Amino acid sequence: MASKLELVRARGSMRERLIVALDVGDLALAGEWVKLLAPEVGMFKVGKQLFTHAGPQAVRLIQELGGETFLDLKFHDIPTTVAKAAIEATRLGVKMFNVHASGSLEMMRLTVKEVRRVCRQENRRRPIMLGVTVLTSLNNNELKRVGVDGKIADQVVRLALLTREAGMEGVVASPHEVAVIREACGRRFVIVTPGIRPAKDKRDDQRRVMTPVEAVRAGVDYIVVGRPILEAEDPVAATRAIIAEMQGSEK
Repeated sequence: MASKLELVRARGSMRERLIVALDVGDLALAGEWVKLLAPEVGMFKVGKQLFTHAGPQAVRLIQELGGETFLDLKFHDIPTTVAKAAIEATRLGVKMFNVHASGSLEMMRLTVKEVRRVCRQENRRRPIMLGVTVLTSLNNNELKRVGVDGKIADQVVRLALLTREAGMEGVVASPHEVAVIREACGRRFVIVTPGIRPAKDKRDDQRRVMTPVEAVRAGVDYIVVGRPILEAEDPVAATRAIIAEMQGSEK
């Protein structure tokens, strides 16, 4: 039987592949965004700001309003600590969560093992587990300053291969590294990309960015968009315009 991801790819549902980043510090405001955009998009990203403010209630609110959640907390700690956090994310019912791939092969392997165990024992849906490669806010110079020599693409591929070896479903990476990830890890490996900006929008603090149509043509599976939607005069129109751009990749 085909996975949900494979069905999404097959039918080309760009709506399902758009994730809205709820980068806000107010639970009520987050709820308003979900009410407005749940009919338009496939998922909502809950990151450190909203989760620190509201905790698991942010995820539960999205679910109550009919949405799905990408829990973007980028777990990075000793293996047991990360695995326990991943278990709680799974019990929350999130569709997707991530860890820092640089946390080690052992950390990711234990996380995968424990999540699979809990899903089997408690009859829970298994979330899509992702390894974060290199943040889209970094460039080669900044990577070197934190002790990683070489090109960004080389480090991304190194971490993507480690993530796949650990048994995770995919990675979070810049759209600029999609081609090399695909070559190294194959077509079924999930790639989620932040750093997506419509052509007319400013880059903000993102460095390695692409437009929605460029990203989908590059081969990404899900794109994450925040400020271009949340700061738009008409967020619904902005969302639909992004989906239309994504659909333009099929022409």
